[in-house]
Amino acid sequence: MFATPALRSAGSGGYPGFFRRSMEELRRQAKFAVKMEGLHIPIKPFPLIKFEENLSPERCKIMCDSDVGGFSKASLSYVDGAAHIERTAGEGSDMKKGGVIVSEEGKEPSHAVFQGSISTELPPNRPQIQRSGYAGFRTRDRGMSLFGKLLWDLSPYSYLALRIKSDGRKYFVNFQTESIVPTDLHQHLLPSHSPGEWETVTIPFSAFVRTNYGQVVEPQKEMMSTKVRSVGISLIDRVPGPFELKIADIYATNRPPERKAGLEETGFDLSMEPEEEESRGMMDEIEPRKKKGEPERILI
Repeated sequence: MFATPALRSAGSGGYPGFFRRSMEELRRQAKFAVKMEGLHIPIKPFPLIKFEENLSPERCKIMCDSDVGGFSKASLSYVDGAAHIERTAGEGSDMKKGGVIVSEEGKEPSHAVFQGSISTELPPNRPQIQRSGYAGFRTRDRGMSLFGKLLWDLSPYSYLALRIKSDGRKYFVNFQTESIVPTDLHQHLLPSHSPGEWETVTIPFSAFVRTNYGQVVEPQKEMMSTKVRSVGISLIDRVPGPFELKIADIYATNRPPERKAGLEETGFDLSMEPEEEESRGMMDEIEPRKKKGEPERILI
């Protein structure tokens, strides 16, 4: 198969062209094989996106209800700052397992600002639109290479880490994979323990919830971490007013979170009504039901 002129040209969306993508993928796979990285737990962070240059925001796609006639506004712009430094486990005084991305202490890192305003006003002359008031962004598809479609394999990692400065609003982190259902997302509430300050928040991949159009769907299947297409952040609380979220980088890591994120912090109501136990007729009167944790009784 020969690359078309469109594939040979410089890549769009801030990504390199076809042949450069292919060479980078070849180098990555060769390095993986030579160092036998699949035989041990990675100690380096795996960046999904780092906002460290002017072109970084171009690697993301903005989504907003204004695309369908709504009145919310959203933008993603770059702000210069301190360099992003990748550290592995055991460097300096840091002996914790797993890699991390930091910047020089006391300096604000280079980052992107996701900002705008939310409006729940419905567009006129569009009666089919019943809800409005959302904004978000996600990384663009990375394109094709000589090895096929470029996807992320996050299976060697246990956590997703984000360096953010939040305004305290209810944002969600979204993953899109090569799922059988293309509209499926795996989502989790973006935690923020110190709004207004820079912080690194960590979410276990196992805590992400499978959704479709914002609704939890069953069965809950584990995210296909070997074939991840994109990662993004959305604001869907439908609270009118301005918003501003600063993001330095998003990366996979094996460093455990400082705070444990339980299922109650996913942002979704996962509670289920207890099922009524099936009646056993007269046996309920002859033999009382065994209580939870009670040893089995043998009737003679």
